Amino acid sequence: MTEFVRKIIPNAKDDVIAGITVSLAMIPEVVAFAFVAQIDPLVALSGAFIIGLITAVFGGRPGLISGAAGAVAVIFVNLISEGHAKGLEFDIPIDNMGYYYLLAAVVLMGLIQIIAGVFKLGRFVRLIPHPVMMGFVNGLAIVIFIAQVKMFTHKKLEIAADGVKKYISIPMEGIELYTTLGLVLLTMMIVWGLPKLTTKIPAALTAILVTTGIVVFAKLKVSTVGSYIREGGGDGLSGEFPTPNVELWEFLPFTADTLWFILPFAFLAASVGLIESLMTMNLVDELTESRGDGNRECVAQGFGNVVSGLFGGTGGCGMIGQTVININAGGRGRLSGIIMAVTLLIFILFADSYIEQVPIAALVGVMFMMVIETFAWSSFRILRKIPIADAIVLVIVSAVTVIYDLAIAVFVGVIISALVFAWENAKKIRARKHLKEDGTKVYEIWGPLFFGSIQAFNSKFDIANDPDNVEIDFIESRVSDHSALEAIFNLVRKYEEAGKQVRLKHLSEECQALMIKASPRLANVIEHDIDDPRYHVMAKVMK
Repeated sequence: MTEFVRKIIPNAKDDVIAGITVSLAMIPEVVAFAFVAQIDPLVALSGAFIIGLITAVFGGRPGLISGAAGAVAVIFVNLISEGHAKGLEFDIPIDNMGYYYLLAAVVLMGLIQIIAGVFKLGRFVRLIPHPVMMGFVNGLAIVIFIAQVKMFTHKKLEIAADGVKKYISIPMEGIELYTTLGLVLLTMMIVWGLPKLTTKIPAALTAILVTTGIVVFAKLKVSTVGSYIREGGGDGLSGEFPTPNVELWEFLPFTADTLWFILPFAFLAASVGLIESLMTMNLVDELTESRGDGNRECVAQGFGNVVSGLFGGTGGCGMIGQTVININAGGRGRLSGIIMAVTLLIFILFADSYIEQVPIAALVGVMFMMVIETFAWSSFRILRKIPIADAIVLVIVSAVTVIYDLAIAVFVGVIISALVFAWENAKKIRARKHLKEDGTKVYEIWGPLFFGSIQAFNSKFDIANDPDNVEIDFIESRVSDHSALEAIFNLVRKYEEAGKQVRLKHLSEECQALMIKASPRLANVIEHDIDDPRYHVMAKVMK
């Protein structure tokens, strides 16, 4: 505990201010995602408090802000609607059954994330190429921008003939629209200009307070946090301290059917949550020139989701928008995340009437500035300077992030990058040929031997016209996978069927062991005692 306190003291002032600023920016986004998932905004805000606090204390990346994110909320939309329908089919119908299925799925989601952290799956985020990272940042910046544009609307509840509730958006117009735009621009100007005058005053928080003061004292009729929540069917921000949800265990049927129903949603939400959190962690690593612990972050995210589900909150993950606001406001330590969560709870318990007066325009202006700072504008400059494949990956990841979601975009980007890498390396296989004085033909193999280069490797040999003695030297090659081993097996077999003797030289110790284990007779084909200093250097490097 003493070590924890010692680490948070040096940057305490900036962390506190950043945490308060982020908590204000967190509210409309979390509420908007609650409307998307058709759950009570207080459920989402409770989840944001619990997940934000736990990940701030135990997570692997100080400065990373977590909460009830939209990427996770979207996944649970169908779960909730289908859960409602299943609840009505019970012997004693339950009207809000989708909510209880949601909480169970959030708990299972957290357990999956904890397992991922325990098995150290977080390290695989290092395999994400830089073009995918830039595409992710650009795509997410566009998504956040679009989400803010949607704030220039009013929500209206419509009830269909079958009783299904649906919120439709009506665009702002007239004086309200122009007033809102003016307030957004004012907020952006303060966030942009204040740091040029002084860095001692937090720009984002000052902009929110100034814009709110103008709206309150001038009695401007614009959309506020309170009106936004009520338009969506909420009762406001006022709530109670989160407590364990006993009703979850009372109404939820603990059956195999329940498990199979929630498992696909929980697994997808866990995957998306971890990917977004780890990608955000990578971004913070770059911004702060430090390194976080991906596996620890996985466990903390999972623990946060388990507790959130048990206490009646929704699921969440790292939030790039709020994280960037936190970093730009000077938040670097765990204290910023703790302050964000505690401030959010204070708003819900004691200060709801004040926070509900904050105009949406002020928060949109802060988010617009965050979008401008997050978007990798340098990507336009480097598109023509980087390999065409990397440029294509960058654009595709950005587009898929906007059209579908982050998880699909990252998978697509990594797959394309891997295929391009495999194709390029497949073309690097070479074979230099020469004859020894005794007539033995030597093939010196250069380049990686793996599944992609097998065809090119096989084409280098002329079995029918080769002499009786052949030597294949792998000193400048690396046998990478089972496909490569199988190719060597087949090559040796073909030479032996042709009545010719083949010797394999400079295979790594691991490769020799695998080949002999698979076919003991190959021990007579492989040369073990090699008097070549290059081989011993290569063997050490490969280890």
